[in-house]
Amino acid sequence: MAKYDTSFLERMIDQAMGRTEADIVIRDTRFLNVFTAEVAEGDIAICGDRIVGTYEGYRGKLEIDGRGLTCVPGFIDTHVHVESCLISPGEFDRCVLPRGTTTAICDPHEICNVLGTAGLDYFLEAAAGTVIDLKVQLSSCVPATHLETAGATLTADDLVRYKGHRHSIGLAEFMNVPGVLHKDPDVLAKLAAFEGCHIDGHSPMLSGRDLNAYLACGIRNCHETTSLAEAREKLRKGMQVLIREGTVCKDVDTLSPLITADTSSFLAFCTDDRNPLDIHEEGHIDHLIRRAIRAGVPMAHAYRTASWSAAQGFGLRDRGVIAPGRRADIALLNDLETCDVHSVISAGRMVTPELFASRILPPPIGLDSMKLEPVQAADFIVRAQGPGGPVIGIDVGSVVTQHLTLSLPYRNGERLPDPGKDVLKVCVVARHGKNRNIGRGFVKGFGLARGALASSVGHDSHNVCVVGGDDADMAAAVNRLIEIGGGFVAVVDGRVAGELALPMAGLISLKPFEGVRGDLLALRQVIREMGCPLPEPFLQLAFLPLPVIPHLKITDHGVVDVDRFELIAA
Repeated sequence: MAKYDTSFLERMIDQAMGRTEADIVIRDTRFLNVFTAEVAEGDIAICGDRIVGTYEGYRGKLEIDGRGLTCVPGFIDTHVHVESCLISPGEFDRCVLPRGTTTAICDPHEICNVLGTAGLDYFLEAAAGTVIDLKVQLSSCVPATHLETAGATLTADDLVRYKGHRHSIGLAEFMNVPGVLHKDPDVLAKLAAFEGCHIDGHSPMLSGRDLNAYLACGIRNCHETTSLAEAREKLRKGMQVLIREGTVCKDVDTLSPLITADTSSFLAFCTDDRNPLDIHEEGHIDHLIRRAIRAGVPMAHAYRTASWSAAQGFGLRDRGVIAPGRRADIALLNDLETCDVHSVISAGRMVTPELFASRILPPPIGLDSMKLEPVQAADFIVRAQGPGGPVIGIDVGSVVTQHLTLSLPYRNGERLPDPGKDVLKVCVVARHGKNRNIGRGFVKGFGLARGALASSVGHDSHNVCVVGGDDADMAAAVNRLIEIGGGFVAVVDGRVAGELALPMAGLISLKPFEGVRGDLLALRQVIREMGCPLPEPFLQLAFLPLPVIPHLKITDHGVVDVDRFELIAA
């Protein structure tokens, strides 16, 4: 007979039986049982990274006074692009774990679209060092579509090499819905390669037979659901709905009525990206729980959605409930109704500054990702046949855009912006060194009275996006981005009025999250003085090049009619 190491099992049994002291005991506490929806009282005993006792009394080597506290399972963010939080995985860890998020399921889609497998390798190495349990999904859409220029390509063969990696969970969001429905060979190869594995979805407004076909390919969830009718259809068809509340997309208020005793086991929460400023001011998954409870969701079902239901949907059978044999991920709350986090235990470890200091994390990569030549004002001239044409219409707080048709000032074959009517020029400049493409178009809704904004964050291929009413300011903003290695820049009258450098792949700051938060605050003030009323103008700008979200977008190839999935004249 083979020899097996049973020492940890023996330790757990002895501590669960009370024969020996538990490693940690939370004494005389209340805890939420997400299985029964009851708030129970008693001790919680922990051995190593595992809960070994509940309800009964215990003694521990370390005892935590749980009086006045309520313990809940650690929260799970089921869909996040850490890069879009503008900070490194290590800073993300330090930023969200103290707020109770003990597991995050990330898709390094953004950095992979810039750096390819190097980005994937970086995130998998980072996941080995973070205190938070960072699960890395394999980015399925690099590039997302054929209508843009990405920095890299990941094929089925590239991804299969990572299949089964201990820090990975399956295939990341499959956003190329047209590719699935029209049986694109490269798309189907990826689905076939991961058949039987977890595959994340991304299917805004998909319904009927189209949704059936998409689900039949083994895709399991969607975080792009924005209406109750859409959510209910997806739920009826066995699709887990991930209810999102990020910096731009805010769906909790709309979808909270979906969370009931009957459905909470089949839902989950996700942020799909919140920047450090929002996390500081509002919170992370704790914010979603609070918001859902305020909207009338029963407390037990809000917490179940944030923990056990999320874990089940991703095959994480070892967590999501405070019960013996489960991973000791616990948020200790001052108040259950307001989700006021007092302290956190992650895999049986008290979360402290010293715990973060002990981590081993990889060095930054992609510090030379801005591979484009300086631009001139004349590069942004929009040649057209007449004054009428498409204009992207922004809906505040949504990545869905309107397809407007407006008449604009027109001179000498050039279509011009109309700032007085809140119509500005928007351009996308290829930055990966593969070509010198510039997509040119117009957008309504930024409200800029003057100046220009430029960003190297442009989902999903992350070319440079720039918006403004003056071509010279637009050129100055793009050229400053090149100088600082990527980030956000605001220019007024040729002068840089504010900036945030993101030199790591043009996506991630090298600063601690507190520094990024401070820079965002300063930048927010500058942009308000420029007349822009949008709460998050740079993130709103970053989603304009996303040609998988209806209805009108722009890439370095030009203006894209997403409903027809083709380029149209500007």
